[in-house]
Amino acid sequence: MRVALTIAGSDPSGGAGIQADIKTFQAHGVYGLSAITAVTVQNTQKVYAVQEIRPEIVYDQISRLFEDIEIHAVKIGMVSRIRLIDSVAAALSRVNRPPVVLDPVMISTSGFALLKFNAGKALVKRLFPLADVVTPNIHEARALTGKEIRNVAQMKEAAREILELGAPKVVIKGGHLVETATDVLYDGKEFRTLDGQRIQTRNAHGTGCTFSSAIAANLALGKDFFEAAENAKAYITEAIKHSLSIGKGSGPTHHFFNFYKGTV
Repeated sequence: MRVALTIAGSDPSGGAGIQADIKTFQAHGVYGLSAITAVTVQNTQKVYAVQEIRPEIVYDQISRLFEDIEIHAVKIGMVSRIRLIDSVAAALSRVNRPPVVLDPVMISTSGFALLKFNAGKALVKRLFPLADVVTPNIHEARALTGKEIRNVAQMKEAAREILELGAPKVVIKGGHLVETATDVLYDGKEFRTLDGQRIQTRNAHGTGCTFSSAIAANLALGKDFFEAAENAKAYITEAIKHSLSIGKGSGPTHHFFNFYKGTV
């Protein structure tokens, strides 16, 4: 069986973070492993607090998993501090690394800072060179480039600049565009756009985590970059269509829509 590892924070509401990643892996027939970087206090309404795991524990989680299990893809999500970033980079630098998808999680939908203000440069310097694909959303791409992004042309320019920062391939997620839900893919040679239906729902908690982990799952299954991203786009679109009305805030996407449908 193909295996993928998520390195990310825990979401007790189950819609984002490692919970969303593992559900996504399993929905693709990929066995999910996890190395937890932080425990959060959150529900469908907001993130209230974060407690990071000690860097040496994060390092050991990753190292011991690679010692024991053949891993076919890695997804990196929330790594909020420089020491955590360093520990992840150190661990991945010492293994026979499979494809790595880096989702540069910076801020929650409710506005809680998930990447400390002084850690952005470390994220780029230490983790971009280890990643095969980087998957920022519009806000994260804006933070990485310092440029305004309002349309697909500006997304493409941001993708070029992010490659110059050291990422070999980029997916800029366009869910925050006003008019469309278009994602931009760039491998350094070719641009492709993925146009998606804008689905009117408040239940979009964890869409970014889910999309990036779907890319990782497809890479674990042997798909190339473009096919992995295209498959992931189709998956997240259906997961949002069948999203679940759980809680008083933004409910989760339906990771297992293929197996059973309906809302709660």
